[in-house]
Amino acid sequence: MTYIQQCAELTKDLYSKFDASHDMDHILRVLQNARTIMEEERTADRTAVELAVYLHDIDDPKYAAAGNPSAADLLKAMNVPAQLADHVLAIIRSVSFNGGNEEPIMSPEAAIVRDADRLDAIGAVGIARAFAFGGARGRKLYDWEESSRSSMTEEEYRSKNTSTVTHFHEKLFLLKDLMVTERGRQLAQQRHTFMEAFLKQLELETGERL
Repeated sequence: MTYIQQCAELTKDLYSKFDASHDMDHILRVLQNARTIMEEERTADRTAVELAVYLHDIDDPKYAAAGNPSAADLLKAMNVPAQLADHVLAIIRSVSFNGGNEEPIMSPEAAIVRDADRLDAIGAVGIARAFAFGGARGRKLYDWEESSRSSMTEEEYRSKNTSTVTHFHEKLFLLKDLMVTERGRQLAQQRHTFMEAFLKQLELETGERL
């Protein structure tokens, strides 16, 4: 069994405990995005990319739970060589948005995984995920009086219970211009445009002025 096959098996039950915004379906969509980007980024280490995709949400603070293994634990359980394991963990650290306080991209593999994950945060599926997460956390759908923040610490980003529409302005609408790979930028544009159209329609339906 390959490392990728092992990793898929080991993470399946863990992601089943997460809400629909970060479940195994999310992982599989990110994996497909990464494979699409790798069609043009042919020099990337495919094993490192795919391991990082499977493991990138395991240590997410939003879902941390006592007793769950870390990404490092799972890599060790699979007997992944130390150099590859370190590379995978470095990729994972560079993925999170963290309120705009992201780590710098240090490898082609990190660029691919970050873009692949962010593509799943925008467009139609990004909208669905945003409202799924907001619903799981008891957040309002929208609050047209709420101001979005343009600068915040990671702690501020994670601690304030803003409406889901505010999250569009604080993160989702920013992602198009933060893509690193050429293919990621191409794919992000159409998804970004769809989100803009969705929000305009929501404003119309709720009686808000555009």
